[in-house]
Amino acid sequence: MAETLYFYDLETSGFNPREQRIMQFAGQRTDLDLKPIGEPHNILIALSEDILPDPDAILITGITPQQTIAEGISEAEFLKIFNSEVALPGTIFTGYNTIRFDDEFMRYSHYRNLYDPYEWQWRDDRSKWDLLDLVRITRALRPEGIKWPFDDDGKPSNRLGMLTSINELEHENAHDALSDVRASIDLARLIHAKQPKLFNYSLANRSKQKVAELVLAGKPFVYTSGKFDTEYEKTAVVSVVAKGDDRQGVVVFDLRFDPNDYKDMSVEELAEAMRWHKPGEKVASIPVKTIKFNRCPAVAPISVLNAEVTGRLKIDMSKVAAHQEALAKLPDFANNILKAVALLDKQQQTSQSTEERTVDAQMYDGFMGDSDKRLMAKLRTVNPSEFNDYLDDIQDKRLKNLLPLYKARNYLKSLTSDERQVWDEFKNARLFSSDNDSRMAKFMKRIEELRSLPATNDQQQYLLTELELYGQSLLPSS
Repeated sequence: MAETLYFYDLETSGFNPREQRIMQFAGQRTDLDLKPIGEPHNILIALSEDILPDPDAILITGITPQQTIAEGISEAEFLKIFNSEVALPGTIFTGYNTIRFDDEFMRYSHYRNLYDPYEWQWRDDRSKWDLLDLVRITRALRPEGIKWPFDDDGKPSNRLGMLTSINELEHENAHDALSDVRASIDLARLIHAKQPKLFNYSLANRSKQKVAELVLAGKPFVYTSGKFDTEYEKTAVVSVVAKGDDRQGVVVFDLRFDPNDYKDMSVEELAEAMRWHKPGEKVASIPVKTIKFNRCPAVAPISVLNAEVTGRLKIDMSKVAAHQEALAKLPDFANNILKAVALLDKQQQTSQSTEERTVDAQMYDGFMGDSDKRLMAKLRTVNPSEFNDYLDDIQDKRLKNLLPLYKARNYLKSLTSDERQVWDEFKNARLFSSDNDSRMAKFMKRIEELRSLPATNDQQQYLLTELELYGQSLLPSS
């Protein structure tokens, strides 16, 4: 089947894919020339009664839990539509910042609902791409023909709403998934029309094989990423300083800087400098970034640079060459960078292990075995009343723990009285345990905090009242 683009966007009940859920899914398929194919999808997904949304997220989307329950379908029903109508062979999934946000929600949705969390995006010649990094690298390298917005502080901004507004593209309702999809397609058309070579280069070189081929060629290259400063249009000339043990990515050094200034830092100092910190937090930093080959990073050969670009991005090519030469003479620095990355990974794993480890959050604990994947496919087709007949055949403990949650969340009326009691106990423990520190207590407290803000308008006050009523509806009857 010929390749097609599928632009999609999600509106979610919060920002953590392990805790929160998709409330709206929208998407539109196009050919590679960005002409629509078929009708768009626009689906509301009912929030299950063990989930409390983030009130801040609801004020952004305007979608209440009550609306999803009244008008939406279950996650299981949605994923049947998604895997039969959307995830067609040759589909290139894309959107605005989908790789870092939407794709992760989709993976967790698949995992919770007895699907392999990854196959939807790679099997049968499917793949992924991200419009946000295309926008960033276009602004940095080939901005001609497109208007580029700045925020209130005068800093460059690549927010979708600002880009569509300044370029007079239709975007009626920002934070409505279908409106955002249409706006993303129009923005892609604009870049395709004004900078077709860069558009086609980015699309053709999205695979991890193509990325690795360029990155591992042993030469400096151009890298555009949200990790870089807006002063330089998120772009730098970088060189590989260390390769990860998994061969799925590298650590690169920004050649604007002299590596000799950092060579004497200890592993612990390097790790602290590489750690993510809140904006405005005063900490030592180091011009080292990671690149994951499978995340479609915006990379390009150094030959794309010209005098206009290097001047605008403040790239001194003589210093780049000198810093590249200096970097090659610092093998101990490279070794310490690898140790610092390993230390950060270990600290992150320790942090995660101290968090509540429900089965919903265990997607990355390993791959499901082939026998369990065959069983998952079977379970998605049988009557829910038959689920218990397959319990003895399950090998992965996660699947055994997911199955009763899958049944309760998607087929609530099929629960026996004993299963209903277990489900109620699970919900109550999830929502009300820890008294004043429970999820419900935090939910209600945040509603009151938002209510008291002077900037909260009448529509937002209405949404907060709806959220309060929703929370009250989940209170135990006793």
